[in-house]
Amino acid sequence: MTSGVTKGIGILGGTFNPIHYGHLRLAEEVRERAGLEKVLFIPSCNPPLKDLDLASPQDRYEMTRLAIEGNPYFEISDIECRRSGKSYTVNTILELQGLIPEKDIILILGIDSFLEMPKWYRSYRLAEMIDFIVVSRPGFRFEELAATGLIRDEDCSYFREIDNRSIKLKELSLKTGRKVILMNITLLDISATVIRRLVRDGKSIKYLLPESVEYYIISNKLYNGRE
Repeated sequence: MTSGVTKGIGILGGTFNPIHYGHLRLAEEVRERAGLEKVLFIPSCNPPLKDLDLASPQDRYEMTRLAIEGNPYFEISDIECRRSGKSYTVNTILELQGLIPEKDIILILGIDSFLEMPKWYRSYRLAEMIDFIVVSRPGFRFEELAATGLIRDEDCSYFREIDNRSIKLKELSLKTGRKVILMNITLLDISATVIRRLVRDGKSIKYLLPESVEYYIISNKLYNGRE
C-alpha cells in the first residue's frame, strides 16, 4: 500500500444486524478514496466478541445482499456463514488468501474495532498478514489507537492532525511491517441497535437503510420484541 492508494480488495466484515446506510457510505468512500478494486462484504455468522441477539445468518446475509445490489464495486461472501464454529478474522483472511492469492487483501475497520483488535484470536498474526484501513467513527479519536501497541511509536505524532481533520488520510506503519491507512470519512451516526429498537417499538426506520432491507425486515418480522 503506497501513498494511501491500492488496487487491492477491501474486506468489510460485521454482523450487519441490520446493514444500514452508515455501512454502505463507509464502503463507498473507502473504495473510492483508497482506489480499491472492490469491497467484499462478509457477514459474520458466529462472531466471538459480540453478545447480541442476532438475526439468523441467512437473514443477515440476505439483507446485505439486497443492500449492495446495483453497486458493481460491491460483492458479498458467505465464507464465514459456511464455516462451523466462531468466525475468527484471521481464519477468514487465511482462507481468502488461498482463494485469491493474486490479490492484495486490505481489512477495513472502524476505530472502535481496531481498538478491540488486540483481544482478537491471533491478532498479531493477522497484523503480519495484511494491511488495514481504519476509518473515523462517531465518539472515537485516532489518537486512541496508540494504546493498541500495534503502530510504530514514531508515527504517533500524526494522530492529532487527522483527529483535527487538518488531513483526511494518513498512511502509517505497523510494528509488524505492514501498513495502516487512517481515513476520515463522512460520519453518519446510524446505529443498528437503534434500528432494532425502533422496529421493536413499532417506529419507522425509513431513510436509515435501503428500502429493500426495510421491506425484508418488515416482511420477515425481524427484531420484533427483541433488543
